[in-house]
Amino acid sequence: MRGLRTQNMHKSFAAIRRTFRAGGANLDKERRAAKAGLADIMMTMELRHFLFTFITALAMAAIALAQTPDGANGNPTSNQGQPAAAGTSVQEQPAPAQSAPASSVPASPTPSSTNVKSSVAPAVASGQQASTQDDESVTTIRKTVNEVNVVFTVTDKHGRYVKDLSKNDFKVIDDSKPAEEVKDFRNQTDLPLQVGLLVDASNSVRDRFKFEQESAIEFLNQTIRPKYDAAFIVGFDVTPEVTQDFTDNTESLSRGVRLLRPGGGTAMFDALYFSCRDKLLKAPRSGPLRRAIVLLSDGEDNQSHVTREEAIEMAQRAEVIVYTISTNISGMKGKGDKVLERIADATGGRAFFPFQLRDVANAFAEIQDELRSQYAVSYKPADFRADGRYRTIEIVASDHKNLHVRSRRGYFAPAQ
Repeated sequence: MRGLRTQNMHKSFAAIRRTFRAGGANLDKERRAAKAGLADIMMTMELRHFLFTFITALAMAAIALAQTPDGANGNPTSNQGQPAAAGTSVQEQPAPAQSAPASSVPASPTPSSTNVKSSVAPAVASGQQASTQDDESVTTIRKTVNEVNVVFTVTDKHGRYVKDLSKNDFKVIDDSKPAEEVKDFRNQTDLPLQVGLLVDASNSVRDRFKFEQESAIEFLNQTIRPKYDAAFIVGFDVTPEVTQDFTDNTESLSRGVRLLRPGGGTAMFDALYFSCRDKLLKAPRSGPLRRAIVLLSDGEDNQSHVTREEAIEMAQRAEVIVYTISTNISGMKGKGDKVLERIADATGGRAFFPFQLRDVANAFAEIQDELRSQYAVSYKPADFRADGRYRTIEIVASDHKNLHVRSRRGYFAPAQ
């Protein structure tokens, strides 16, 4: 009986071993099948990658071939001049056979280097590409027009504007030397005006902000002449914000002023720098004009990335007269008021300190009156050099004991 049990156990263990062996064989088969499947997948992926790369290369080659007629074959592209810097006029016209004569009327209030560029377009036959081997040349003619335009104001001993003077009543001193020639002298009120209104919208002016807005709107309504002048509005706290771009529409300008909301720190120098460089300096001009900024602020700056002197230099390069109106109504001049005085004095403007709210409107009225009482002189400096150096300007009245002349202090000569 015991032997029979032992025999049955051996049979059972043998059956179990056979089962494990069969399972192991099946497992080996499945592993080999999995490896084969993985290899197939890798080959498929590599094939797809190759096909993708090949098709992409074909597409890029097709695009390059399609662009070849405009590039490799030499078709001329349009030649537009870069934005002209202050004192530079860029025009495009057919190249003349001889050098063009210098313009009798300067296009800029500073010495200017005039670039005249012309490109000759090739003749194009019907249904054919034009040959451009000989037509691609560009003729550049450079001339330096050494003329300076200066806007200035004259007052008597009592501060009243004097508006009836002539060319012979003044002497122009450029870089400590008398001007070689005065080419033009005129009353400036007839010339177009480009003006920027910069309003401090920081928390420091919150209490009187509404009144200042209404005074600014009245100033713009009385100053901007439709179809002749243009103005823009910039509010600033930590950054400058244009709420109304250049326009002669006083209703749009009024809306731009009312869009201003006080809040944040003060970056006054950044706002002045931005308005001169990105707005007034880049604004189109077809002839002599006046550029002015009215800056309404307490003069305290705590957020700017540029310095006071850098902002002043940019205003001088843009030929901008800056009028400042202090919003400090404490009754005493502070540090910010001295900053406003420095900016106005360096650019030929005036600084106003209305210690009462009602005086803000009077300050705007005085600026408006001054803009209608200006002169302009165009002259040729003596011993002028286009070296990029700062040159001083002084306009002296013949009756200098009784008359006071206010103008910008100088300009930057163009650099060649």
